[in-house]
Amino acid sequence: MSRWKELPAELDPRVARLVVRLRGLKDHGGLSMRQLAAKTGYSAKSWERYLGGRSLPPRDAVEAMARITGEDPTRLLALHEVAAAHWARPRGGVGDRPGAAATGADGAGGATDGAAPVPPRGGEPEGRLPRFAVTAGAAVLVLALAAAVLLAVRFTGTSGSDDNGRAVGATTAGPARVTASASGSPAAYTCRMEETDGRWYAGNSRTGEAIVAYGEAGPEVAEVQCLLQRAGLSPGEIDGIFGPLTQRAVKRVQKRNGLVVDGIVGPHTWRALRGKAPT
Repeated sequence: MSRWKELPAELDPRVARLVVRLRGLKDHGGLSMRQLAAKTGYSAKSWERYLGGRSLPPRDAVEAMARITGEDPTRLLALHEVAAAHWARPRGGVGDRPGAAATGADGAGGATDGAAPVPPRGGEPEGRLPRFAVTAGAAVLVLALAAAVLLAVRFTGTSGSDDNGRAVGATTAGPARVTASASGSPAAYTCRMEETDGRWYAGNSRTGEAIVAYGEAGPEVAEVQCLLQRAGLSPGEIDGIFGPLTQRAVKRVQKRNGLVVDGIVGPHTWRALRGKAPT
């Protein structure tokens, strides 16, 4: 399984969420960069930039990733629309625009990766107006979805959203999957620690594969927070919201276990968190 580098610090959390999901799909499918290039029509160099957070992957590339990994394209494309609405090229990036596949100019003197040349995708002209229009349209769609959720909450009398609210949660102020109390504040999760077959569980989620990153909310985040607390690393309040304190504690447990310190909880970090209690 890949050991990913830390994403650029200036990357918007909503873009990072898409990148983390794409990384997880690549790892789960056991795909190399060359295999991605062969199956999607985008070069290995391009995928290195997309999965490194240095370029926003075009819609066609995201759709191709969903197709070859069996992922639901609707959810993945919703993440892409939110990311496109908040994309800002990281400082020091390579400067390619979304929708432009590698054409042999991936760097002066750089070696080729063996992938077949990729023809222009034709989805975006050279000018800036079409890209702006697409971004503006995505932003309008996101705002419309957020308004629909708020109306649904008002008419049904509920104050939370289900697992299908991930894409909307990136544009709203509140967490997407945290139950609210009568006072309107997020209800705190509980940590009911138990050991099963040498692994520790806190009663919120039994996953060992889910990718959980900054900006996420829900029971998987609460499970991470409980396990961090068990490891003697304070994530702050056990509220199911992946904020700065939780991210800092995740990085500490990753450093302690010799993992890539990226603040993102994946299979390796889950194994470290669910391992034996510290002595």
